[in-house]
Amino acid sequence: AIPASSKVVYGSAMPTNFLRKRPSVQGRVTRPDVPVADRVVWLQVGAAGLAIKLHATETADRIWHALPLHSIVETWGESLHFEIPLRIGRDRTARINGRAGEVYYWIDDERIVLPWGPTPISRDHEIRLMRPCNVWGEVIGNARMFEGLVPGPKCALTRAAKKS
Repeated sequence: AIPASSKVVYGSAMPTNFLRKRPSVQGRVTRPDVPVADRVVWLQVGAAGLAIKLHATETADRIWHALPLHSIVETWGESLHFEIPLRIGRDRTARINGRAGEVYYWIDDERIVLPWGPTPISRDHEIRLMRPCNVWGEVIGNARMFEGLVPGPKCALTRAAKKS
């Protein structure tokens, strides 16, 4: 006979059930204060700036609610990145190959990444990011305006002024 204490109990303790559990809603942003379709932020880097339209993702929600954010810009190939004080996990939008004009959150280093061309690890005709990054926005305009940027300028990410 097998002692009762050594029996394997199947059910809620199974690893597949653990993986299927939804994260708790505590700490999640549930109701945006501005309609998702209207969320636009302004990225000011030195004297240059551009608008970013936010996607409807939890990463975008968390960044939106943390604004304004200030940092120092660094470059890596044809991309800029800067640190922000937010810890956000990987979501379903995460990818390693980026697109010019999309805006990413680098999970491992807690940074915003904005590529407009190849990075030092890119192969032909691709924009390879340093690690999988969450997509949270898209540039309105052309990110190439930051071409030739040198590391060191201050940057600010703020809510864009509403149009009247």
